[in-house]
Amino acid sequence: MKKNENEAEGGSTDGSPPRGRPRSETARRSVLDAALELCRRDGYQELTMKGIADEARVGRQTIYRWWPTKQDVLLEVLTELPHRTRAELFPDTGDVYRDVAELLGHTFRLTRGPAGRAVVGLMADAQADASLARKLQEDVITPRRAALRDILERGVERGQLRQDGAVSLDLAVDFAFGVMWYRLLSGHAPVDESLAGDIATALGTLLASEAADRG
Repeated sequence: MKKNENEAEGGSTDGSPPRGRPRSETARRSVLDAALELCRRDGYQELTMKGIADEARVGRQTIYRWWPTKQDVLLEVLTELPHRTRAELFPDTGDVYRDVAELLGHTFRLTRGPAGRAVVGLMADAQADASLARKLQEDVITPRRAALRDILERGVERGQLRQDGAVSLDLAVDFAFGVMWYRLLSGHAPVDESLAGDIATALGTLLASEAADRG
């Protein structure tokens, strides 16, 4: 019986890496960097496992051993990016509006680089792939949503915002990232620091505390 591509290249049939064989960190880093560079240079649709292997100068067997698909490679890339500078993911300047703008500004800067092309490509593929949609939600989208909600909750605790009005914190988070996704997918307007500041101001209006209303 003919082996499938994963088996032929040394990968597992269920998409999980084989046990007892630690990855070379050097090879892992080369693969992730190569995937991001190719995504920037050629675009998401043109990205292939063979291309990643050639760019990283590793065998395809090495890649398939740990990443069943190019989507898995890119998910690992995107999962790592936010944590390279933890302070940018969890800012606490004492000013909730500034914290929101800094978090969103950092997120938006990532979307303007090769990571942005990867995110848009993954989001498009996820519409027809429930497993990918779940991984994208858990590994990439949820941590950012949670970080923004934590900032808003902190604003409520400090009396800078309220959560008993018509707009819930969850809806406010949807609004912030919904604008980002709409612009990324439609390409009609930039996703930049100016947008981050505008969203922070809008959230302040939607969730303004009574003290702020009276001021």
